[in-house]
Amino acid sequence: MTKIDAINDRILQELSRDARQSNLALAERVGLSPSACLRRVQELERAGVIKGYRAVLDGEKLGTGFVAYVTVGLNSHTKATQEAFERAISRAREVRECHNVTGTVEYLLRIETFDLAGYKHWHTEVLGVLPQVRSITTYVVMGSPKDDRA
Repeated sequence: MTKIDAINDRILQELSRDARQSNLALAERVGLSPSACLRRVQELERAGVIKGYRAVLDGEKLGTGFVAYVTVGLNSHTKATQEAFERAISRAREVRECHNVTGTVEYLLRIETFDLAGYKHWHTEVLGVLPQVRSITTYVVMGSPKDDRA
């Protein structure tokens, strides 16, 4: 396992902020030589600490300006029920995140659609018809003052 010391932590913070910065700029920001910085980044990648790099997309410009979090309760607590639900959800383009959670429901979903009408269609025609679903609660995102997802 790769040790996350103070320098590795700074590298990870910097890459989370801007993964497209050059190695030279990253090295300067974390106080290393470019070669030492590159070695550390490569080791973090090899160790799986850095799983990949992503682009942060503007949902409104892509036509997905409506965002909601949806909790889903299942009607059965079997492995087969969960697997069937997860297979169905993995095919839904509107589902950007799916988390199996503890508590009174089994899943927390992040949904992105063009607008409320698009969400209503997904809610009624996709999620609402899944035989595994017992309950659905929707939380519409009105704003995101902090969002560090990459």
